[in-house]
Parts: sequence; C-alpha cells; structure tokens
Amino acid sequence: MKRRDFIGKVALGTGSVASVLALPVSAASRTREVTIQENGSTYEADLVIAGAGLGGCAAALAALRNGLSVVMTEETDWLGGQLSQQGVPPDEHQWIETHGAPELYRLFRDNIRAYYKRHYPLTAEAAANERLNPGNGSVSRLCHEPKVAHRVLEEMFAPYESARKILILKETKVASATVRENRVQDLVLEDTRTGNRALAKGSYFVDATELGELLPLTGTEYITGSESKSDTGELHAGDRHRPDNNQAFTVCFAMDYVKGEDWTISKPEDYTFWRDFTPEMRPPWAGKMLELNYSNPRNLQPKELGFHPEGHPTGDSLNLMLYRRILHKANFKPGFYQGDATIVNWPQNDYVSGNIVDVSEADFHRHVNAGKQQSLSLLYWLQTEAPRPDGGKGWPGLRLRNDLMGTTDGLAKYPYVRESRRIKALFTVLEEHVGAEQRAQVSGLKGEELAAAEFYDSVGIGYYHIDLHPSSGGDNYIDFGSLPFQIPLGSLLPRKMENLIPANKNIGTTHITNGCFRLHPVEWSIGEAVGMLVPFALEKGVAPRTVREDRLLLHAFQDFIRSQGIETRWPAK
Repeated sequence: MKRRDFIGKVALGTGSVASVLALPVSAASRTREVTIQENGSTYEADLVIAGAGLGGCAAALAALRNGLSVVMTEETDWLGGQLSQQGVPPDEHQWIETHGAPELYRLFRDNIRAYYKRHYPLTAEAAANERLNPGNGSVSRLCHEPKVAHRVLEEMFAPYESARKILILKETKVASATVRENRVQDLVLEDTRTGNRALAKGSYFVDATELGELLPLTGTEYITGSESKSDTGELHAGDRHRPDNNQAFTVCFAMDYVKGEDWTISKPEDYTFWRDFTPEMRPPWAGKMLELNYSNPRNLQPKELGFHPEGHPTGDSLNLMLYRRILHKANFKPGFYQGDATIVNWPQNDYVSGNIVDVSEADFHRHVNAGKQQSLSLLYWLQTEAPRPDGGKGWPGLRLRNDLMGTTDGLAKYPYVRESRRIKALFTVLEEHVGAEQRAQVSGLKGEELAAAEFYDSVGIGYYHIDLHPSSGGDNYIDFGSLPFQIPLGSLLPRKMENLIPANKNIGTTHITNGCFRLHPVEWSIGEAVGMLVPFALEKGVAPRTVREDRLLLHAFQDFIRSQGIETRWPAK
C-alpha cells in the first residue's frame, strides 16, 4: 500500500489534546480517506484495529490525530469494551483526576461528565460539581451508565467518521488472516449479522480484542494461563504452568429498585444449581457463592457483605448496592428517578466453573451462557431469598434494567474479561518489577524509597494493586500491593511479528502482573501509545522494534508522545 507523507507533530496550542479532537486540524486534516471498493469487499487504511474497547479506541484516536486513516472493527454494537459493553465502571487509582493517565483519557472522563450536564436534570449542586460522580459509587470517582461511555466515544469519533478518515465496523469479527514473513498482509472480516465477508488491508494491525483473537489467527507467539515460579521467579506464581487457569469472567447486569413494586423475573432454568453452588477453591471459599459473604481478598478469611437497595447502612459490611452504583437519585432533580441503579459485578457472579481463553467457540458460548444463568440466578435470589433487616426474605422491587445495558435479556453485551492471551514479548513485566514485596527484595529499598522498576523505554504509566479474582483452576483471590509503574515499550512488541501490536490485556505481562495492568486507564494508555507508535514508525521508515533499539529514535518517540499528553514517568515523591 502506498503510504502518504506523515505530517510531523500536531500543534497542541495551549498544550491541550482537546483542541485536536474537537476540531481535527494540522496532520489530521490532511489524512487521506479510508479506501472502500464500490462493492464493499475491501477496505484499505494505514491502520487496521480489531476491537473497539478502550485500548482500541485510544489507539484509533491517537492515530487519527496524527494523520493516519483507520479501519476499526467491533464484535458488539457498542464502543468502549469493559466500560460499556461489559458494564464495568472504571477501576482507577487515587490520583486519576490530576495525573497518572494520558491527557486524552482525562478528557474522555470530562466528556462523560459534560454529557450528564448537557442532557440530564441534575440538581444545581451536582451540575456545579467539577468532579461529578453520577452514581456516587464507592468503587470509582466516576461511576456512570455503560451506554454513556459508548455515546461519548461515538461523539469523539464523529468528525473523523464524517470525513471518512475512520471506518468503524460494528458487529464484525475477524475470521482469518494472511501472513507472510512475519508481516500481516490482510484480515478477513465477517459481519456477524449477515455472514458477509470483506478484506481489510493496512500497513499495521492492532489486536485490541478482549481475548487476543488475532494472536492465533496470525501465528503470533503467545501464552495463556498462569506461569510457574520456575519460569518467572515470581513470589505469587504457582508450581507449574497451567494454560487453562485464568481469572474468572463476569456477566454483569444493571438493576434499580422500585419500592412497593414487584419486578421478580421468571425463575432461571439453573437456579437450584447456582443457589446451592459452593466453588472449590484453594484456600476454601467462604460458603455458598450466592450468599452475602466471600473470601476477603487480602487474607482469604470469610468476610460478610451487606445489601440494602435503598442505601441504608449495613453495619460494618460493604453495601453492595452502593459499590458500583451508576445512578444516585440524589444527584438529579427530586422525583426524576424512582430509585438508585447499580451494576452487579460482585464475587457472587464471578464465573469460576470454566475457562473461555483459547477454547473452541462452542465451549466459549457454553461457559458464557452458564455465566448468564449464574447472574440471573443471583438476581432472582436477591428478589426472593436474600435476607432483609426486618427478618423477611427478598427484594421484589429490584428491577433488571435491560435498557441501561442495551440488551433484551438485561445482561451485558459481552462478558467482563479479566484475562486474555498474552504475547510473548520482547520484554515481559514480572512481579519483581511492580509487586511491592518482591520489588523490595530485589532492590533492597524500603519505605519512601521503594519504587517500581524504571524502564528506559517507558511509553506510559499506571497503577492498581495486583488484583486477581478467583480462577478457573481453583485459585482463590491473589491480591497484594503493587507500586506505581511504567509501561515499557518492549512489552508491546511481539518477538517475531513486525506489524501486529497488542492494545488490550494481551501485552507482555504475566498472569500475576496482568492483575495491575488490566484496568481501564492502563488499557487506554497502552492503546494510545500504540496509536502513536505506528505513525512515528511510518514517518521514520523503521520497524517498531528499531524505535526501541535505537536510543536516539526512542528518545525522539518519547518526546513525541509526551508532547501530546502522555506521561512516561510518575512525579517524584
């Protein structure tokens, strides 16, 4: 494919990425259009992205603002991945409002708040709050409806779509790939509604799918499951490599509460099984899975959880209704909402009964359908059997909100995936690089001096504690402290493939370190770095790995990404 000239740096004016996105100018204004043959059988662009989750969207926006044309596919009909189609409010670190993520990610968050302020009847106090949290959920400083994330992303892409600089193909998956000499030539795309197929050609390809779907299709080397201690030297690794031992996935759903009404769903087909289900875990689980208790992630001791749909105190226990609450009626004019709405992504509907990574399509759907039954059984249990403070059972006013999830069955469009295939990368992030305990052992540092490993090829930063949910192989929670970390360029580059780059949970981490790299802002950071690596490599006429190997090129690339709002180092303590 003939490549058009790259137009250097984008002028950022006052230093804000917002101006570039609001009015595509400079390089972006001179991007050639996506080429589409008349019969729609072939699409051609500089960059082809599979998966429109946060990593895919960030990669696309970064590439677009730097003059590339983009084709992006999405298996569902919503953009936003774990934040929208999977229904998970953002898991973020405590500094997110000011630093620790790209400027573009914080702009995206601001746009979500602005969406509520434009369209919703907020109270005067809520409308004036610069840091509005629509749901006031305790899990995040920005708990909001999944559909709003999708709509805001669509707004951010709108000018580029209008100019045909990006083509977004929803309800489309990659069926196969053509590879020659470690380079992807094209992808065969399939419309999941019609079965029609088309060809996507590009200079570079990005795997931003939830499960690393392009890796086996392209012959890219990868690993799955949990590594052995002998392979990685990690303190929390197991004794052997277990390829099918992956974190639980969750089929999330939204519900609200209408006091005095009965919204009880039909009894799920597998309700009796899930009501009585006790997972086999090491160490043992706290009791039956649907009960309001679980294993405390930090010490694995039984821990009680609370639930009251009206937000009333539940003693010392966390009220699950408030945890991922996405609409708090107190933020809106009196009477507008009958009750609060929340996302159910709890220990009680984590699916540990099977693995969906690197399995057949039939097994994938079998386990996802079982996960749906588990979630519906949890709702039915809450409506009919959950203990109430007055000694009664069940909250029939709990209402399944299919409209908030954009589905007919009320469940998320796609399971919340915590773990994926992972590339065998030029560099793999290990626990000794980011885990607090092992980092202290290998560095000899402690207290205020203790810090994550410094990576010379850093292309972003992130933070979250290492949080592994119970696994398909029977591991209970693995949850321990980590350190604010850098994202090394080497972890984004496959060992052999030259023009395929990961941009989701499929980068060069381990089962252990994926636990802190898998969250929303880190995935976005990975995607944005990838979306800037491609135009830089094209402009310089070099392979991405050369950017890492040549220190002058690497420093130029790091200056380039920093000029557009990507942080590569945490501020000094």
